[in-house]
Amino acid sequence: MTITPHLRASAIRRFLASQSSAGLMLMGAALAALVIANSPWAADYDAILHARIGSLSVGHWIDDGLMAIFFLLVGLEIKREMVDGQLSTWSRRILPGVAAMGGMIAPALVYLAFNTGATAAGWAIPAATDIAFALGVIALLGDRVPASLRVFLAALAIIDDLGAVAIIALFYTSGVSLPDLAGAGAVLIVLAFMNRLGVRRLSPYLLVGIVLWVLVLRSGVHATLAGVMLAFTIPMARTPARPDAGCASPLHRLERALHVPVSFFVVPVFGLANAAVPVLGLPAGALLAPVTLGVAAGLAIGKVVGVFGVASLAIRAGLADMPAHAGRRQLLGVAMLCGIGFTMSIFITLLAFPGDPLLQTEAKIGVLAGSFLAGTIGYAILRFTRSE
Repeated sequence: MTITPHLRASAIRRFLASQSSAGLMLMGAALAALVIANSPWAADYDAILHARIGSLSVGHWIDDGLMAIFFLLVGLEIKREMVDGQLSTWSRRILPGVAAMGGMIAPALVYLAFNTGATAAGWAIPAATDIAFALGVIALLGDRVPASLRVFLAALAIIDDLGAVAIIALFYTSGVSLPDLAGAGAVLIVLAFMNRLGVRRLSPYLLVGIVLWVLVLRSGVHATLAGVMLAFTIPMARTPARPDAGCASPLHRLERALHVPVSFFVVPVFGLANAAVPVLGLPAGALLAPVTLGVAAGLAIGKVVGVFGVASLAIRAGLADMPAHAGRRQLLGVAMLCGIGFTMSIFITLLAFPGDPLLQTEAKIGVLAGSFLAGTIGYAILRFTRSE
């Protein structure tokens, strides 16, 4: 059977539009990294990541450069939802907001139950939800999950991302250069003035944003936060008068332009560069190390306890309503999926244990194990529970 170009193009568009595809791409990248790290190519893989391009290694370009684009998209999504989306009113923010708070505090406490001293620095690793993976699992379940729970999960993950950004800024920044930080502040003011003056072309914002990124990188604050700062200055119009006019807003245009490259290039490349765990060469106790157990338990147990427990209390107290057409078991299943913490968890791992490959490896094992358990159990709960 001959496949016409039109049919091939349609299949590609459907693939790129599917939320599950982004999760599958990330999963494939993570599996590829694991295979490479435990193969004869491990040394070559490591050499590529440490090769220098200009003043930074390839690994640093990925973690500080490409991930700044990821954080730019995260910032755009947060601003859009806060201004004119699912988080635009307090009534819409209450349930995902309190659930996200519980979902950040409980995993941190579970982690600290296993870790004290130097390894306690990793307390934030299990506190973040990977929105691509979680929504990918939801998409695979189709109509078995009510639309209201999809909205709840998306809103919770966005608030979760905002919390993770705040944690990185407050707890994983050291050795700040005040002149560079002041310069970044001045550039941020310029961007805000551009917004106030009604500049709607994206190119000036992006060019000035590059300057902001350089200054933030040099300041000692993690460079990826420049992406969030830039996102908050991009102009956004409220709900357009015509359904097809949304893309007229600079924020909508940029978010739409970034979605595919971030989902299908930036995040998989980050996974390929950072999910490599040399399991075959690990010390015997690494699988049961406090960091490994703390991260895995934080994701697989702490997340569901925090999200489901706090959400249930809020609903029972009358502060929020149960999502429409959803039951407690379905809410439990979605809370379980919040324990999938791949991208942001590994990113925080690199910040929590800089220069310590063993602790980074233990944390990554915990992330992979905890995320796998949470995703599998969450999928099973939702797969065999009917909507109400």
